[in-house]
Amino acid sequence: MSTPAPSVPNAKRLEGKVGIITGGARGIGEAAVRLFLSHGAKVVIADILDNLGEALCHELGEDVSYIHCDVTNEDDVCKTVDFTVEKYGKLDIMYNNAGIVDSLMPEILNTEKAKFERVLGVNLVGALLGAKHAARVMIPAGKGCILFTASVASEIGGFSSYAYSCSKTAIVGLMKSATAELGRFGIRVNCVSPYGVATHIADGLLPVEAVHFEGLLSKVGNLQGVVLKAEDIAQAAVYLASDDAKYVSGQNLLVDGGYTIVNPSLAMGFSSFLGQA
Repeated sequence: MSTPAPSVPNAKRLEGKVGIITGGARGIGEAAVRLFLSHGAKVVIADILDNLGEALCHELGEDVSYIHCDVTNEDDVCKTVDFTVEKYGKLDIMYNNAGIVDSLMPEILNTEKAKFERVLGVNLVGALLGAKHAARVMIPAGKGCILFTASVASEIGGFSSYAYSCSKTAIVGLMKSATAELGRFGIRVNCVSPYGVATHIADGLLPVEAVHFEGLLSKVGNLQGVVLKAEDIAQAAVYLASDDAKYVSGQNLLVDGGYTIVNPSLAMGFSSFLGQA
């Protein structure tokens, strides 16, 4: 029995693959576009930020395309998948990354119905539509990878608004359901769940600059000495989309430095008690 050749360090892990990244014009999506491309994939950026998306395509070259796509509009999502298959002949990776947030603090009395529904529309319904139309072309192909950007808010409460937490928790449920159904067609489905990353998603909601917010997130995080960047989430997405993860499905990969398994309140309270004694 022959021994398989070891993987080549720094090899292009997505060579020959074609992917769609929603919300790909900036933030985690932009980082994923750049990294997918560097790993050999052809990428379609699906976003509503036309100027940013088109500028990114112009910068990155012929293996990246842009299409206007409002993920809450099923016709837009359907056209995005069809455009990708027509242009590149297939769809290997559907990365449902587009997302919004309504506020940063979980206050139920200040939760507005319209804003709640809008967040669920983009984050959850958009993810469902992306998975649905990706599956439409992946099922006949007998293979494919569907990814979602969830959040540590899918694992713990009090991390974000009600709308955002509900949408991200529901995305994990969506992932599990899709995993159960689509596995028999050779389609893998997974989530990437970041700890807080300073991106444009919170523009207008923060009283401080992004760099200061990033510092705060790092200070209160569990893993010290490391600052979580959008590129780190993109690295996790590359792994899940690659053949290195060929038998990984149904997972919510937490990129959080252990934040969700640590409750520091007892240690903090004990330290405070000792300091006062």
